[in-house]
Amino acid sequence: MSLTQLRNLGIVANAGIATTKLGTGAVLQVVSTTKTDTFSGSVTATTVAEPTGYNVSITPSSASNKILVIANFNFGIGTGSVGNAVLIRSSTNIFIGDAAGNRERRTVGRANIDSSGVRNSTIVFLDSPNTTSSITYSVGIGSDQSTTIYFNRSLDDQNNDYQTRSASSITVMEIKG
Repeated sequence: MSLTQLRNLGIVANAGIATTKLGTGAVLQVVSTTKTDTFSGSVTATTVAEPTGYNVSITPSSASNKILVIANFNFGIGTGSVGNAVLIRSSTNIFIGDAAGNRERRTVGRANIDSSGVRNSTIVFLDSPNTTSSITYSVGIGSDQSTTIYFNRSLDDQNNDYQTRSASSITVMEIKG
């Protein structure tokens, strides 16, 4: 189906169509960012590090609209550490597990990663921010202990044929409510 056909069906907005005429579920805007460089940050068992340059901002046109967040990211961590990640909306952790004892509430938990490994994770979440103010989405990477996290690279980051440098992206879409 062509872009013109999608627009005519009200699935994709363009400047010539009033958003009030688009049906529920129409994509009103898309914003994306890609991070190809690396980042490292110190964390504790209760803190996360947000990689610089790995965030995206969007301003919803209506408080009743939703934001579809798709975050794909890669990280390494020290041997013996257990990695985790949390989706963040404007400094607030969202899409997290229920509270239970002293467990940290996160979006993604990963088994330990060896020093030459990089783990890939994807977060997909339909958020209801209920605002028309600008909001920023990011991902915080953490661990079960005090250590350093490595974004888009492994702990070792050796120059050999089995270690990688990777890329990560966040895409957000405003969906008509």
